[in-house]
Amino acid sequence: MNSCPTKTPRRRLRPSDLGGIVLLESKERGPVHWLAQRGGVRELLCVPAALFGCVARLRAGLYERRLLSVQEVGVPVVSIGNITAGGTGKTPMVALVVRTLIAQGYQPAILSRGYGSSPGVPNDEALELARLLPKTEHVQEPRRVAGAARLVDRGADVIVMDDGFQHRHLARNLDLVLIDATRPVGLPRPRKGGEAVQAFLPRGLMREDFHALKRADFLLITRADQVPPQELEELELKLAAQAGGIPVALARHRPEQVWTPDGGRPVETLAGLEVDLISAIGNPEAFERTLLDLGAKVCEHRIFEDHHDYSAKDLEGLGERPLLTTMKDGVKLESVGGPQPWIVEVSLEIYRGVERLEELLSTLPKPTAAARRASLRGGLVG
Repeated sequence: MNSCPTKTPRRRLRPSDLGGIVLLESKERGPVHWLAQRGGVRELLCVPAALFGCVARLRAGLYERRLLSVQEVGVPVVSIGNITAGGTGKTPMVALVVRTLIAQGYQPAILSRGYGSSPGVPNDEALELARLLPKTEHVQEPRRVAGAARLVDRGADVIVMDDGFQHRHLARNLDLVLIDATRPVGLPRPRKGGEAVQAFLPRGLMREDFHALKRADFLLITRADQVPPQELEELELKLAAQAGGIPVALARHRPEQVWTPDGGRPVETLAGLEVDLISAIGNPEAFERTLLDLGAKVCEHRIFEDHHDYSAKDLEGLGERPLLTTMKDGVKLESVGGPQPWIVEVSLEIYRGVERLEELLSTLPKPTAAARRASLRGGLVG
């Protein structure tokens, strides 16, 4: 097994080399890190970003004034979302909420938009959830109300809607909103220092501003263990100023085990091991930080855009060292060919405020059969 190179290569592979946006060793390239810097041609994106923000606020105002319709589906709906584009930990949060509801006696089902999926072909997040929750119904449908109706027809008594904070046409009982402590506004800090760029899409990664958090029922700061205590305290103060009175909980991404082609291994086996990483997720730096915290020696990290569709070419040159990836990536890489990855299974652990979440979920109404039938007779569309 080869050792890590003595010098870190700083070259970037061209898209034609590996069929996508790839980083070798340098983590500060690619579209997200390009947006994270200030000045230059990227500032031209402030114009469409301002328009995006105006439309988002107008749309929110129309829902607040009930000028846009909201559709009930006859069963409680729990929405899990965020105010930024990118990874905040929604998928493991969906798994945690579903398991909590099952323990409380509900029969939950999962509803998601299905970004990157096609008819009959689930996307990476659906495959990940199928592995985590093999007995739970999951419908991917851009028309959320129509998807919810299908789940009600299949017997669900609670619907857990993934990435639903902005999709307000479907009525919900609870809005659970996640904020990533390492990237509260979506973008990382600029290379030259200073605060991260807080801007709407496409200049930044904000889908709504922090004022939108006032309509949440529960706020969860994820990866709270990966930032200094002072930085975490400042974020909590900001959330209190924008959405005072709403419960704020803290969570960490906890590595559970490593799945190799030969079976499961404890995460402690990674300590001192030289490894390569490959990922196509919203926050690849956090994934790498998790491995470093476990004591692994990361030699190379190939980073692709979120939801990237892998090919065998993406794995060229890898395999001399164990190749580690996330569960979300692993479900796609297993069928690509080439070196078989080791999949790091990670769960979301709420280490402050979990009691409040359990209390909120336990108060969800138990829908009657009559309510379900009435919703279905209404010919739900959306």
